[in-house]
Amino acid sequence: MSIIKNEYYNKLGIRRVINCASYLTMLGGSIMPKGVIDAMEKASEWFVDMKELNMAAGEVIAEFTGAEAGLVTAGAASALMLQTAACIAGSNPKYIDQLPNTDGLKNEFIIHRSHRTNYDHNYRNAGAKLIEIGNTGGTNEWELESNINEKTAGIIYVYGPKQAGAIEIEKVIEIANKHSIPVIVDAAALLPPPENLRRFISMGVDMVAYSGGKGLRGPQSTGILCGKKHLIDAAFLHSAPNNEGIGRVAKVSKEEIIGLITALEIFIDTDHSLIMKKWENDCNIISDSIKSVDYLKVSFIKAPDNPEDINDEESTHPYLIISSKNHSDSEIEELLAEGNPSIRVRNGFDTDGVKVFTSNLQEGEAKIVAQKILDALS
Repeated sequence: MSIIKNEYYNKLGIRRVINCASYLTMLGGSIMPKGVIDAMEKASEWFVDMKELNMAAGEVIAEFTGAEAGLVTAGAASALMLQTAACIAGSNPKYIDQLPNTDGLKNEFIIHRSHRTNYDHNYRNAGAKLIEIGNTGGTNEWELESNINEKTAGIIYVYGPKQAGAIEIEKVIEIANKHSIPVIVDAAALLPPPENLRRFISMGVDMVAYSGGKGLRGPQSTGILCGKKHLIDAAFLHSAPNNEGIGRVAKVSKEEIIGLITALEIFIDTDHSLIMKKWENDCNIISDSIKSVDYLKVSFIKAPDNPEDINDEESTHPYLIISSKNHSDSEIEELLAEGNPSIRVRNGFDTDGVKVFTSNLQEGEAKIVAQKILDALS
């Protein structure tokens, strides 16, 4: 479909957005490949037993992640809630029905203060009580050890925005294993690279959550939960299509499950070095067009070559940092967002300038972005 005309959005009066802000849910996540859309259309033609479909999809996820089991969830947010529910109530039907009331159950989850985010409520939805340790300056191992007690249900480890101060995950796993405490990981935005699909399971964590609608380019409302079989089995009992647990609110359709599995297969078969070159080339198109303008400053940040150095969402792809002598960062955001198409960038907050990500740019959009920067910021 043309990037200029779209009858479905046009009749609703919705502007086209050129997404230079990465895989934000507020902008629709990512664009699904045609193969995913075709698979979802075919999946809509049959009725199926949803439990059978979930089990089969879980086997595919397990194969690609190296985990014992997998589950398609309603986004990574749902996966975080189901992780927590599985640790608190397990597969016990009485406790599944009881949540989010955790009376008489282990409900404490230890989390680094530097790992606190707006997504904490996904853990609390299941009845979790979050126990903070450390600060952004650092966390001592004794802080983790001393907060483990008879109420501890798990340890949360989050790979989100740039943050510091956390104990290395390898040490967290070592301490957790000593106390037979599960480690649950939020790696929602850490795809690509594909190596991250197996990275955390191979380290020995108990469950990992990924978004299906970001770098994986599956349906925006899907996610992946993978890990130890007894915990994933428990997570499934808390979720749809079952109607006894808190996860019933996070239903995943048959079309979305097939779409997610198809996206995963495409993702595995993709040459990500070529994708990275395309993203870098789009960065260069924009940078080359504006770098000679004296009131603009542009910096090119490349993604790390070593997948093990990719530990936050920003490092999964290259991006530009652009600042202006004539406009504040907020003004740049507002000026680029005006009109149709609306160009969305991300306020750097921790940097001087806005961040321009090219991972979601469609063919020809880099030149449009460059021209809009020149026109809007002149």
